[in-house]
Order: sequence, then structure tokens, then C-alpha cells
Amino acid sequence: MMKKNQRSTTEEEKAVFFGNQECPEIMEQITLYQDDRLAIVEDIHNLNQDYTARIEAFIALLCQQGKGSVYIDDQQYEVKENDLLICHPNIILERGMISVDFKCCGFCLSPEYVRQIGVLSAESWDAKLFIEKHPIIPLVPREAILFQQYYDLLRSKLTAPPCKHQKELINSLLQAFMYEFHDTMERYIKVTSPSYTSGEKLFNSFIAQLSSSYPKKRSVTYYADKLAVSPKYLSAICKEISEKTASELINQYVVKDIEYQLKRSRKSIKEIANELDFPNISFFGKYVKRYLGVSPKQYRAALD
Repeated sequence: MMKKNQRSTTEEEKAVFFGNQECPEIMEQITLYQDDRLAIVEDIHNLNQDYTARIEAFIALLCQQGKGSVYIDDQQYEVKENDLLICHPNIILERGMISVDFKCCGFCLSPEYVRQIGVLSAESWDAKLFIEKHPIIPLVPREAILFQQYYDLLRSKLTAPPCKHQKELINSLLQAFMYEFHDTMERYIKVTSPSYTSGEKLFNSFIAQLSSSYPKKRSVTYYADKLAVSPKYLSAICKEISEKTASELINQYVVKDIEYQLKRSRKSIKEIANELDFPNISFFGKYVKRYLGVSPKQYRAALD
């Protein structure tokens, strides 16, 4: 049944948030509201303990009560009251154990929507790297209360009868929340406002295209052509900002997709190679061997 004031959401739109999610009906059970821009999450008890998905969204989820665990890219993290889970797109998320009294609330934002509203954190490479290493941020009581206030207001606006300026109100609320989030992040890392130098704009566009595409092209030239720059210039900009070349960043994202498929899917190695746009299974095997140290078959066998 469609939630109050929720328009119909297609499987393609759900993929914006949940990648190759195999059980989209589950998301209907844990979200209060969902469209192609954002989703409001209220209860994750309906998720199986071994539930896994590749998430293609920005996530902000507050633990209100109880405790639990979550796996992000196979790394386990403990979550307790007033902990804020923050994730960038392109992660593998798995629910672990949660207490009976576990309660949470939060929202997911599509990458495209984040770019449209100009959210600051989406443009900070340093903040992105920090969050990848520290996705659980303990909030002090006043910060947790503030998050709850933003959530309650967003929830009420999204589930109430539409008003004339509803879209503008939602955009403004989310922008205000991200400014508050930046103040919280200042306790851990110096978060700068987005820079508008040509190099950083180019880098951000490259990362946005790379992280949001599936299957990912492995050629620097492909992305350089789309961004109307030379491969050499794109790689130099990437090296300057991230200390990695464009090719290294591409391989980093491709390997994550490979690991997900080998670990989580029941597809054959040939099917995975085809899905990830490798020319043949031999080339795929050599690529996996180079970056994971073993053949695809050996990698899977080690998981058993």
C-alpha cells in the first residue's frame, strides 16, 4: 500500500537509493516516505539480520534508543544511543544484531538531489574520506535533540497534504541540517565550504560520475571525454586533490563492485564479468588477480 502522499516509486528510482537491491518490498516496510529524491527511515526491525545491499545514497541515521551493529564494506561498527550513522554513496551495507528496544530515525538522499540542493558535505573530499573511515559519529545530547527536531519537521512536511512551496521548504530544511552537521564535524575535522576552483569542480564532477555509474567504465579517457578535458589533465587534478590518479580512483571503485558481486551474489563468474562490462572471463580473472591477489574462484572459495 502506498504511504500517505507518497507518489508511486518505480524500480529504477529505488535503484537510486539501493543499487541492485534484491528485495525492494523490504524498503516499503522500513521507510515512512520515499520518492526519487529522498526516503524517510523509521524502523529497521523488518530487515533480516544478514540483509545486505549496495547503497547508492547519502544516509543520515540516528540511533534513538538501544544498541546494535552494522557492517559497512565488511567492517563492523557498533551503534548506541545518540550515535549518528553517516554514509556516502557506493557502500555495501549489512545489518547486524540489534537490541529489541532499538529505535532509529533518519533519511536517505539521492546523489543527484544532493548536488541539486548544493549540500556542502557532498563537495568536501576531506570530509568524504573522514566519513568513510568514521561512519559512526557520537552526538552530544543537544546535537541529538537537534537532529530529531529536523527529522520531525521533515517528516511532518513530507507526510502532510502538499503545500504551494513544499519542494522549496524541504530543500531549505535539508540545507539547514547540513550546515548544522558541518558544525558537528568541526569537532573531528576542519570542514571547508565548497571551493569553486575549476580543478575542484572538475574533480567533484568526475567522482560524481564514477560513483553513480554501474557498471563502471575503466577508461580514464571515457570520463575525460565526458568532462571535456584531456585524460592527462584529469589525472593530474585527481592526484593534486586526492593523492590518487584518475586510474587509481577508477580501479578502487571497480574493485568494490567486484568484491560485492563475488561475496554477495549467486551469479557465476562469467555472469559477473559480463555484468561489470569486462570483454571476457580471462580478462576479468587477470584483473581480479591483479587487484585482489587471487583468482575470482579462489576469492570465493576463501569465503566458504
